[in-house]
Amino acid sequence: MERQINCFDLMSEPPKCCICLDEFTSPASLPCGHCFCLGCIGEYWRINGACQCPLCKAFYPSRPQLQTNQTVLVNATAKESTVPLKAGEVPCDVCPEKCRAVKSCLECMASYCATHLEPHYRNQELGRHLLISVVKNLDESVCGLHGKALNRFCRSDQTFICDMCTESEHWGHHIIAVNKEAAKKKFTLKRRRSKLQQAIQERLVKVEKIQVCADVSEDNQKEEWAQNKELVGQLEEEISELRRRNTQLEQLERTEDDLRFLQRFLYTTSSQRLEN
Repeated sequence: MERQINCFDLMSEPPKCCICLDEFTSPASLPCGHCFCLGCIGEYWRINGACQCPLCKAFYPSRPQLQTNQTVLVNATAKESTVPLKAGEVPCDVCPEKCRAVKSCLECMASYCATHLEPHYRNQELGRHLLISVVKNLDESVCGLHGKALNRFCRSDQTFICDMCTESEHWGHHIIAVNKEAAKKKFTLKRRRSKLQQAIQERLVKVEKIQVCADVSEDNQKEEWAQNKELVGQLEEEISELRRRNTQLEQLERTEDDLRFLQRFLYTTSSQRLEN
């Protein structure tokens, strides 16, 4: 009988997780013996929708029992609790030490540190919850009138609503699920970024042509450059502004949570209209 591989055996060098390619954080062993960071394997299963070992492809019909090194977890938590939160970091909603939260759950409406996030990677039911990058103000995702999640978008009023709102204040309005509206807006965003990038490229080509013309006519280089200096300056200002907008949209495109994405999309587009 083969001895089961244990990721907690002593090694000459610090072992690394093959998913994140970094040293283990909350290491966890699968029944097949392969080891990963608890968060890495939890996210891997959540994204792929199946419990399978990324290395040997061993398939588990239900979420298997993970073997973790509790000493490592306790020590990590104790160490984390002594580190003060930096500006912008969100504290865990569970631990009294208020360690740094690493994920927010849109189902539980709470943010968790690595240790208290464990149940979401261990439990079959909690494993279905939507985990996103840490959100500072989760209460912005809840309907102020009914206390329910804002999972609908009212196109008639251009506002976010909950399921109960559809049966009362927004009855008969044009309503769509937040994730579907977000998908439409992401498509719009891609087209907008494509046009911005095209506009940037067109202006760069114009600047290059002006510079080439000035270089060709060496006798009148100073005169030619003086005539076009104002135009080049204007083009460079336009390029700088277009790049700023493109970066803004690129950051927006990376927003994981559909509700946050839509909120920021509406704010960004309205801001850019005001600027124009």
